[in-house]
Amino acid sequence: MDIPICLNRLGVKPEELSLSQSNPPHTIVRWVGGDPQPTEAELQAAWDAYVAEQSATEYQRNRQPEYPSLATLADALYWSNQGDNTKLNEYYAACAAVKAKYPKPEVN
Repeated sequence: MDIPICLNRLGVKPEELSLSQSNPPHTIVRWVGGDPQPTEAELQAAWDAYVAEQSATEYQRNRQPEYPSLATLADALYWSNQGDNTKLNEYYAACAAVKAKYPKPEVN
């Protein structure tokens, strides 16, 4: 569990914070002032929600670097306005290929 991520998701902040220096998982060893210190259960719930969110949106992070650039889209739109849809069709096909490679998971 990444405690700073959990604290951010919970919206809590101490004035001072110290974490254990042992091997992960770390624990909070000092919490001074600020918001009330969250319980271990609250931290775990925030972490579980974060992991679930990351898993559900992994396909988006995988797709992004493989999509054609916006410059490619702009060029395709220019030529489309000139009556030539070839580049625009190629752009759409490239996007569809990336989506097929990294499909959106079905929601249960």
